[in-house]
Parts: sequence; structure tokens; C-alpha cells
Amino acid sequence: MTDQELALELLKTARTVAVLGAHPEPARPAHYVPAYLADHGYRILPVNVTKTGQTLFGEPVRAALTDLDGPIDVVDVFRPSSAIAGHVDEILAMKPLPGAVWLQLGIRDETSAATLRAAGIRVVQDRCMLADHRRFSL
Repeated sequence: MTDQELALELLKTARTVAVLGAHPEPARPAHYVPAYLADHGYRILPVNVTKTGQTLFGEPVRAALTDLDGPIDVVDVFRPSSAIAGHVDEILAMKPLPGAVWLQLGIRDETSAATLRAAGIRVVQDRCMLADHRRFSL
């Protein structure tokens, strides 16, 4: 399956999206991308250790992905490529494992992606969920 095909499938089927690096500043992609997704029916669960205690997209900000309850369809990542490896163990500790990890536009880490795929997690790299949602006219 190509990245584009996987992106389309995830956007059509996912309903719960954990946003790692969610941010309250409306001008930042880590805010306006999940806000757009929330406006289009996705449940957004914000995760940012420095914003814990705030509410974003109608949900409390969690400190870690492992603080989330229930199944997560997609972990949408707004962290620099250099930080991805530091989140792999946290992602693998989620119960249940997420269905997919989506690294936003400009974010790639082939080693981390291979580790996640080996655990059965689908991975999209270097793509924007908002742009793809619009591109696919969903």
C-alpha cells in the first residue's frame, strides 16, 4: 500500500486521533490542523507535557500518550524528526497499540518507522492530515 493509499484509508476510517505536540496557539500547525480535523468529526485527544491542565478541542491535554484511555486510531505527531525516536517506547507502551502513527509534513524517521511497523503499527511520514483531507475531498 502506498503512503497516499494509507493516508486516504486512515482519513476515511479513523475517528480518534491523539495529537502528540498539540498546541494552544491558533497560528501553529499543531493547533490549526487538529482544529480542522475536530471540525470535520474527528475526536482529538491533545498530548503535550508542557500544556497539561489546559483544554484543547474540548478535551483535557494529557502529559503522555500512555495517559490516554481506550483505543486510538491515529497518533498524529507534531514533533521534530530528531525527537521521534524518543517517543517510540511511549507509543509501544500504549494499551491497546494505536492503529497508526502519522508524522506530519516535514517529519521523517525511517528507523523509528521500521520499529513501529514491526510492532504492527501502520506509519505515514511527511504528510499533512489537513492537506490530505482536503486533497481527497473528504
